[in-house]
Amino acid sequence: MRALVARMSSLGARWWATVVEPQPIARLALIRCLVPLAILAFLATRLIHADDWLSSAGFHPPELAAGDWRQPLSLAPVEPATAWLIALALVLTGLATSIGLFTPFAAGAFALLLGYTTLADRLEAFTVSKLGTVLAVALAFTPAGARYSVDAWRRTIKPELCSGGCVRFFQYLVPIFYFSSGVCKATGDWLSTPYVLWSHLHDSYQTSISLFAANHAPAWSWAVMQASALAFELGAPLWFAWRRTRPYALAYGIAMHVMIGLMFGPVRWFALLMIALLVGCYAQRLRRSR
Repeated sequence: MRALVARMSSLGARWWATVVEPQPIARLALIRCLVPLAILAFLATRLIHADDWLSSAGFHPPELAAGDWRQPLSLAPVEPATAWLIALALVLTGLATSIGLFTPFAAGAFALLLGYTTLADRLEAFTVSKLGTVLAVALAFTPAGARYSVDAWRRTIKPELCSGGCVRFFQYLVPIFYFSSGVCKATGDWLSTPYVLWSHLHDSYQTSISLFAANHAPAWSWAVMQASALAFELGAPLWFAWRRTRPYALAYGIAMHVMIGLMFGPVRWFALLMIALLVGCYAQRLRRSR
């Protein structure tokens, strides 16, 4: 028993050493540059109609009775002028985060504004706005602006490495996100119906590429792609944790999101966000030693 405990302690110590091992700060810089731009691009169609989006000039679901589980929090619409100020602040803080200008403060403000707009417009809250809020909060607590940024340009010391936990958060978030998505698919229709993926090509997100693929790709190919996507997501913690499979998982993830961006129009910004995370977290040229 003591030997087992000692063995587990040793494994735990080795794992923790890999967590805190310094990592290239270039990973954080790449995520900082691309993620806010993908979020702003996704929100662009809403930002240009800020008064209709957030203010009393547009439609908003009525506030339900207190304690109703379908609406645990209701934010009243603001005045049109305030809505435009929020939209402008969202754009400015997102761009400031991307270029690394007063990064911690810009990322923190960007996260607060994203959280507000997500809660204020739950009918159109998408994965990008929800996940983007979490990513902005994480960036605010990392030295993401210490390199390849306006902040770094004003400093004499430009570090090449950062604390490992700052990078590990994003590296662990990606496979956990995929695994959670895979569980949702597996408990839905993806295991019982082989053409769920094919059926997704016929909704309002359809593009000319998805229309062509739906009409010309062999029927069996959709079942194969559906099964491979499910296997990728459910096995993501293993594929990305194991050094030998990590490059193949990275390649598959990028290819999958490229196809998602091409075949599901408005989802292209989600695809760009995930590709930025994949490259920033796992690209070989950005790694240090392991």
